[in-house]
Amino acid sequence: MIGFDYGTSNCSVAIMADGQPQIIPLVNVNNQQSNTIASNLYAPDRDIITHWLYQKLSAEQQSSFKATRTVQLQKAQRALRELNFDGIASDLLFGKAALDKYLEDPEEGYYIKSPKSFLGASGLAPMQIQLFEDIVAAMMSNVKTLAEAHLQREITQTVIGRPINFQGLHGEESNRQAITVLTNAAKRVGFKDIEFQYEPVAAGFEFEASLQQETKVLVVDIGGGTSDCSMLLMGPELSNNDDRTQHLLAHSGVRIAGNDFDIQLALQGIMPSLGMNSLLKTGKPMPTASFYQALAINNINEQTEFYSAKNRRELMQLSRDAKETAIIERLITVHDHKLSYQLVNAAEQAKIALSELDSQEVRLDYIDDGLQATLDKNILAQANQRTLASIGELMQATVEQAQCQPDVIFVTGGTAKSPVLSNFIQQQMPHTPIIIGDHFGSVTSGLARWAEKTFK
Repeated sequence: MIGFDYGTSNCSVAIMADGQPQIIPLVNVNNQQSNTIASNLYAPDRDIITHWLYQKLSAEQQSSFKATRTVQLQKAQRALRELNFDGIASDLLFGKAALDKYLEDPEEGYYIKSPKSFLGASGLAPMQIQLFEDIVAAMMSNVKTLAEAHLQREITQTVIGRPINFQGLHGEESNRQAITVLTNAAKRVGFKDIEFQYEPVAAGFEFEASLQQETKVLVVDIGGGTSDCSMLLMGPELSNNDDRTQHLLAHSGVRIAGNDFDIQLALQGIMPSLGMNSLLKTGKPMPTASFYQALAINNINEQTEFYSAKNRRELMQLSRDAKETAIIERLITVHDHKLSYQLVNAAEQAKIALSELDSQEVRLDYIDDGLQATLDKNILAQANQRTLASIGELMQATVEQAQCQPDVIFVTGGTAKSPVLSNFIQQQMPHTPIIIGDHFGSVTSGLARWAEKTFK
């Protein structure tokens, strides 16, 4: 049995060994073992994802799967013939290998980062939902295979982490859609017993193991796609309870997190070099919708709109209407060469660098010769304002719902590594101690603890 953190940014798994959670090494990165694998997938053609998954299934599973994916598998056969004719390998790539392959040539192949962000999206057609189910299943299959290779045994039971609210406009309907996709994908790859646990609650379980007395803990989990808060009553005398419902005093979640930091930083720090904030020939300000859509990698509807043929025609008209035509043509280059992920990745790398440096140069010569943008801590702070405000409101809403103040704040999630964020959280509750957990491991370890209780 495992705890499985299928995260927006990274995936990781853990088991219980001698009463303690043990996170499983999954991949080698720069000749060092890593406990996480980035939530990225690259396929030389989108249609072969379903075929790749089909080949991984047992004969019994293939029959039922084929009945629901006839059209997709037929498309896959055509795509495979074309790839073979062109001498292109048909393998799927995951994690850093997927990102590296995409960055080699963004126009080729199919790359997706953080598919978890799309699972609750509104207005998805049945074929789109099936595609996301197959993408999630392929990624889960890869992680499961890596974990089984390390453990040298089959894994059939899992507790999967989930945010309090998935990204989506329809509340519980979006949550149900996302949980259904995750459940179907997990069953498809061989998990027989599947349970879910809220990610901040799981992180709280891991923190609870260090407590010596009953404590009210505000868990703040800032991940890649969602920010979640839970107020939990925790302590050594409570930890053995199989039902912790009464100890969950409040929880809230918003669809704002690490990806939004990166997108906002790209919007404010990079997009002015592509024409945002420039003027039209009439003297009016340049419309900003297309600049946002170009970066909205966590919103499938916005990305579909940006890359539509209709939008390209509108961008061409916008360049003709612009006071500086050439600068808007850079945005058309983003459209034509599918550079959305590359821009957001550049902002993410700059954000990481700015945790130690005062400024960072971002090369954009793949858009225009010699083009670059300078990002500094002032731009980072401005870009963070709206996202940080939402996190502050989330914390306050959770405290109000619980009708009590926390004794301690436990912060986890990959985005919590940012000093800007940890300083902001301390400012919200200056007299409450803050504990910074394992940014990528607290949720995974807590899920393993809950798996042991659930499947004992």
